[in-house]
Amino acid sequence: MRNIIRYLFLTILVAVLAVFWSGTATATLIGNSTTISPVESIGPADGQVVGVAHPVTVRFATQVADRAKAERSIDIRTTQPLTGTFAWTSDREAVWTPTGFLPANARITVGVGNARTEFDTNAGVYGDGDMSAHTFTLTVGGIPRTMPASYGKPKYPTPSGTFPVLEKARNVVFDSRTIGIPLSSPEGYVINGEFAERLTWGGVYIHSAPWSVEDQGNANVSHGCLNLSPENAEWVYHTINVGDPVTLHW
Repeated sequence: MRNIIRYLFLTILVAVLAVFWSGTATATLIGNSTTISPVESIGPADGQVVGVAHPVTVRFATQVADRAKAERSIDIRTTQPLTGTFAWTSDREAVWTPTGFLPANARITVGVGNARTEFDTNAGVYGDGDMSAHTFTLTVGGIPRTMPASYGKPKYPTPSGTFPVLEKARNVVFDSRTIGIPLSSPEGYVINGEFAERLTWGGVYIHSAPWSVEDQGNANVSHGCLNLSPENAEWVYHTINVGDPVTLHW
């Protein structure tokens, strides 16, 4: 009799453990979906403060075969769901870009199964580059500051569009070879730059350019970057945030 009871107990225990492990491997998600792969990381990180154009990146631990299902499992919201579009940078990483901008001064929650992160947006910092007027305006909390600027020369034009600040660097080396210009070319260069904000992975930055101060406000002479005086570039560097939108236009 004792052996029978022990057998029944072990059978029930195995069954309960099986249900438990099955539940953690395919956790129920918001929207009545299930994960295809465990989540390795979510960005922005918990507690981070970012600009209103910052994308959300979800990296899964293993390859995702059903991308549509994975996208449905990702819930991004403030007090209500937010709209945006997904792009996949690899078979494991999905990047969500908001439609328009995220609300300013808001707490954004991202949920994927049991994985959660909450980050905040700032008060709203917006950059506007007018390539025809050779100016750059940074608006902070509704207050604009306009400064002289220089953009890409005709042979190396600055792209038009709206770009979130991708990263900031107090010091950076600009090497023309990274944009396809050999050092042997008359246009070749290696320059130690300061107070830089990356706008594209192709090499477009906002940065200090003491060598073009006389042209700033008057002519576009750069190789595609947005040139500012050292004083203005330093102020922008300490004011702008990763994720803040910068719109460049003619």
